[in-house]
Amino acid sequence: MNRQSQGGGGSNPPVIGFGPGGQRRGPGGPMGARLNAEKPKHAARTVKRLLSYIGRSRWLLAALLCIMVTVTVAELTGPYFQAEAIDAFYIDEATGALRVELSSLKRSLIAMGCMFALAAVLSFVQTLLAARLSQQTVYTMRNDLFRKISKLPIQYTDTHNHGDLMSRMTNDVENVSNAVSQSVTTLCSCLLTIVGALSMMLYYSWQMTLIALLTIPLSITVTSKLARFMRKYFVAQQKLLGSLNGQVEETVTAYPTVVSYGKEADAVARFGATSEQLRDCAVKAKVWGSVMGPIMNFLGNLQYVLIAATGGWMVYARVGGITVGSIQAMLQYSKNFTRPINQVANQYSSILTALAGAERIFEIMDSPSEIDEGRRTVNVEELRGHVEFKNLQFGYVPEKRVLQGLELTVAPGQKIAIVGATGSGKTTVVNLLTRFYEVDGGEITVDGINVTELPKSTLRRAIAIVLQDTVLFSDTIRNNICYGHPDATHEQVVAAAEAAGARKFIERLPDGYETVLAESGSNLSQGQRQLLAIARAVLADPKILILDEATSNVDTRTEMRIQRAMQRLMENRTSLIIAHRLSTIRDSDRIVVIRDGRVAESGKHEELLALNGEYAKLYNSQFAGEVT
Repeated sequence: MNRQSQGGGGSNPPVIGFGPGGQRRGPGGPMGARLNAEKPKHAARTVKRLLSYIGRSRWLLAALLCIMVTVTVAELTGPYFQAEAIDAFYIDEATGALRVELSSLKRSLIAMGCMFALAAVLSFVQTLLAARLSQQTVYTMRNDLFRKISKLPIQYTDTHNHGDLMSRMTNDVENVSNAVSQSVTTLCSCLLTIVGALSMMLYYSWQMTLIALLTIPLSITVTSKLARFMRKYFVAQQKLLGSLNGQVEETVTAYPTVVSYGKEADAVARFGATSEQLRDCAVKAKVWGSVMGPIMNFLGNLQYVLIAATGGWMVYARVGGITVGSIQAMLQYSKNFTRPINQVANQYSSILTALAGAERIFEIMDSPSEIDEGRRTVNVEELRGHVEFKNLQFGYVPEKRVLQGLELTVAPGQKIAIVGATGSGKTTVVNLLTRFYEVDGGEITVDGINVTELPKSTLRRAIAIVLQDTVLFSDTIRNNICYGHPDATHEQVVAAAEAAGARKFIERLPDGYETVLAESGSNLSQGQRQLLAIARAVLADPKILILDEATSNVDTRTEMRIQRAMQRLMENRTSLIIAHRLSTIRDSDRIVVIRDGRVAESGKHEELLALNGEYAKLYNSQFAGEVT
């Protein structure tokens, strides 16, 4: 056989003491509609948005692409030099002896070794850059998501599972991170390898290339069919994981209630049911995600056999100038051609998981942000606290009105108590004044200015809220008191604690004001937590003060201490007091009774008792020991 020569190829102002959702209202519970059948998603749109995040690190991406191109070229030149080395051995037709071109063999081996070494070094650099690109991408995405969550309306967080929101911030973002660091770089590398391998295959033999391509339509058909079938399992898996996180968060938060009612077994059963669903769905997703790889390996091996058989026949028949080295190169390039397809198949489950997670992330990002049309420039210090509710109409759901024409005027510095049966709309009035929800009709004014004209930051800086469920952060006592006034001096902090009646117990703590609170301040008593919330409100120096059931969770002695602190806090401030314990509001300037979304009665304690109306019924039933 004659030796054939081969050519060269050459980031809102804080609301004091306010926790999410003073009143949980709205369509559906926290778990509402989380497990419904998933509607078809827009994968192409999600990929485009995900690529826009990756593209923000354009210089890093450009460097990574350059290295990937270099690695691909280095790897693809290996089979070429390998073919050269094999063809350095040939049969001398004149003598029938085996000959070797040592210079060609040495040159090919050295070149092949250098290319493989270069590919190995650059592959390591590629891994480092891919990790950097991945973390930079998810860093940006995570910050955008958290910034979006901070701008969501209270209504959104009131009607969505908190555990599911946390899952999107953690699990879904982590899945995207893994996809960017592994799957995205793999896809780009695979595309370059496919193009390069196909080019080299055509360079050696277009006949064998056509034989190799016979399996491609079958591969595409199998891939597309399996992809459509698998997708539903990966989307359902992410939704179930979010639901499971929500159940854990809900159970841990409400654990004392679960235990007190003896519902541990029910909680375990509910968790087990969802966990079982997740297990079954995850198994199906994993099984079907793993099926594609073996199928693609079989098709690749089939292609290998076809090329080897065709190449052997062409050498035997002396067709197309094919050599043994050429066949070896074609076999290597055919592997390089099919291997990327197998890699994509093996990565498909990760890609689907990441896309499902990215869709859930973008779903939050696409949710409407809290509306703030207020453009009127007002200095908070200039506000006096004159509040008016005019013909207020509102319902958490359209078909059920909570407030129906409520009218109420609160003069500056006046102390108004709002009472009524559960569900009458007491807390709703607060939610509308602070613009956690928007009114359906009527208007609310502060000093004659419609609250919609005031920037929400200005409005909320003028208001402080002390709730029955005190909100404290895992931070020092000092920082908790300074939450609404971060620039306060130590003297101001101490004065606020003194005014709230909290100074003594704070200074008895080992670290005083630098004592770090446990989660939600659980290392303090309920009364101490409430006093800190009052101190925080004192330091914020609000124009309008809202006390929402601020003493309902404490004993009588602690309640007296808190009441004294609140009396000092309410001096010369417009105050709205929502209370079930009617004994705590007897000295209010005016008591307003809400019934059926309207003001039913209004007056002082003695006047309302004399009327023998709604307030008298509430008061008498409470002191008679009846449930109101």
